Amino acid sequence: MDIFRDTATLRAALAGRRRAGDRIALVPTMGNLHDGHHSLIALARRHADFVVASVFVNPTQFGPNEDFARYPRTPDADARGLAQHGCDAMFLPAVDDLYPFGAEAAVRIHVPGLSDILDGASRPGHFDGVATVVTRLFNRVQPDVAVFGRKDYQQLLVIERLVEDLALPIRIVGAPIVREASGLAMSSRNQYLDAAERERAALIHATLGWMRDQALDGTEPVRIEAAARQRLADAGFVPDYAVIRRAADLGPLEAGAPAAEGMALIAARLGSTRLIDNLRFG
Repeated sequence: MDIFRDTATLRAALAGRRRAGDRIALVPTMGNLHDGHHSLIALARRHADFVVASVFVNPTQFGPNEDFARYPRTPDADARGLAQHGCDAMFLPAVDDLYPFGAEAAVRIHVPGLSDILDGASRPGHFDGVATVVTRLFNRVQPDVAVFGRKDYQQLLVIERLVEDLALPIRIVGAPIVREASGLAMSSRNQYLDAAERERAALIHATLGWMRDQALDGTEPVRIEAAARQRLADAGFVPDYAVIRRAADLGPLEAGAPAAEGMALIAARLGSTRLIDNLRFG
């Protein structure tokens, strides 16, 4: 596996691949990779001939009180894992490569509506940072396909809208959530949990399943949401939200709409760690 640390060298290598007729896939990550990320590489391989994984902890998607400084950075381990799982190239840019005028002075991308609800309301500006860095990565790699995990479901919808609205010639592929045996969705932030918290964190997935079952039985979403928040609070979580929404666009699931069109989404803090997860009903 080749490692590229600047845009010019990466573009030169990818130009040769395009001349050879290869389809190129991009898997954007913030590093500290685990089996969930490696599953994205495997999925990308099914859609392309040459797979690039970017590893970049993006400063513009962290709020002032969030964990940018302590976000784990493990580039050597990441490189070994990517090579072992069939990745062809690792893009490891510096901040001034992706943001040549500095992160604070950077041109920003905003996706209206989807960026301002749920995680966007809890973390103002977060999805502007996501859309901005993904657009910059798309510009540098110019992939045919890009793969994103469905654990960050709202992020996936933001990227899909971005690509459609700007008519970017990129196919977006959503990858299934990879879970631990307890049901806990794999995440780099899970390592912040102690043993007791990690065991308790499985309640998020269990609560999502309970919300789905209640919705399919015909219980009103507002009642399910209130009960889910209480269930989490009773277990020591501080929920940001526990909601039922339309899977298509995260709008409210209207009365009379088939429950199978919906999904449940949760974001909650356990100790100092913020966890998110979701479950589609249909």
